[in-house]
Amino acid sequence: MSIAIPLNTTLQHSPSCLFPSYSLLYPTPLADVSVRRIRRRCLRMATSSVSSAQSSVQNGATDAVSAVGRNQIRLGLPSKGRMATDTLDLLKDCQLFVKQVNPRQYVAQIPQLPNTEVWFQRPKDIVRKLLSGDLDLGIVGLDIVSEFGQGNEDLIIVHESLNFGDCHLSLAIPNYGIFENIKSLKELAQMPQWTEERPLRVATGFTYLGPKFMKENGIKHVTFSTADGALEAAPAMGIADAILDLVSSGTTLKENNLKEIEGGVVLESQAALVASRRALTERKGALDTVHEILERLEAHLKADGQFTVVANMRGTDAEEVAARVKTQPSLSGLQGPTISPVYCKRDGKVSIEFYAIVICVPKKALYESVQQLRAVGGSGVLVSPLTYIFDEDTPRWSQLLSNLGL
Repeated sequence: MSIAIPLNTTLQHSPSCLFPSYSLLYPTPLADVSVRRIRRRCLRMATSSVSSAQSSVQNGATDAVSAVGRNQIRLGLPSKGRMATDTLDLLKDCQLFVKQVNPRQYVAQIPQLPNTEVWFQRPKDIVRKLLSGDLDLGIVGLDIVSEFGQGNEDLIIVHESLNFGDCHLSLAIPNYGIFENIKSLKELAQMPQWTEERPLRVATGFTYLGPKFMKENGIKHVTFSTADGALEAAPAMGIADAILDLVSSGTTLKENNLKEIEGGVVLESQAALVASRRALTERKGALDTVHEILERLEAHLKADGQFTVVANMRGTDAEEVAARVKTQPSLSGLQGPTISPVYCKRDGKVSIEFYAIVICVPKKALYESVQQLRAVGGSGVLVSPLTYIFDEDTPRWSQLLSNLGL
């Protein structure tokens, strides 16, 4: 990167570069010497300024200064792809709306968190900037945290399962040739073909997790080649014996005549909320911001796929109705059914003939629960999706405080 500083600008603003006007109007040998000396001095000053500015840009000095002095909490979010879309959708479901003035800008705001800036970054850069202190929080896949965090203790997993971005990092080998009957990592390691002169060749973009996994499993004769995309073609092209890559459905592997093997899964991954330990303990307001984000996430994720079911049931008293409801296994709710009297008016008098039953059931058990309610006398069944379930406290919050030693 080059930075140009006009010489006349330096001359105008640097007192040491001002010279008497008579030397310009009436040049003399002495005046010429003075002017040349002054010009050389100004040129050295300009060159020094450029070098200093370039050094600051290259070394990130400007960012470091702003990071130390800033008051805003910085949240890093994926900038592109499915991960970015799912992240924004999740935050929206938690009533955290990311406001981006211009879609080409890399910075945005969340009005519900006025002390927080959103920075759109590549996933691996989110991890790197959490470690450098340029970001305080981030949402990124656990695979990226493991690969680029490399076990750094400054990274804390605040919430490890945000229910999207599901995949696993796995070793895959061809379905044909010498690998046709190989079904496990142990069998792969025991193949006589692999020697120090002819090691197992693995193509991968995970150059930290790959060697680490092989070493932990006692596979010595192995080499890795780096690649970022189209890994599935590497074995067929003859440039690798196996690949180590992220797998979602496994369809792409099958279409390229590759297979996963027993014991070959390096890690399970999905989107996670990650934080810098240093930021949480040292930056003002960071811990409070994490607490609010965590509570919103927990409440929404716990309610996801849950339904409130309300029904009326005739009975003599609440205890009798409760006893009937409890005979059905799908009607227990979170802590148990809520039963309250329904006040009816007959012949000018208020009476209690029905009781309202309120329970929370998962989507997969919804129809079965409705049928069971009907079986014990329930009628007028109402069903509505749940948006949030706030517990007395957020379990992961207590765990986070414990990890921070607070």
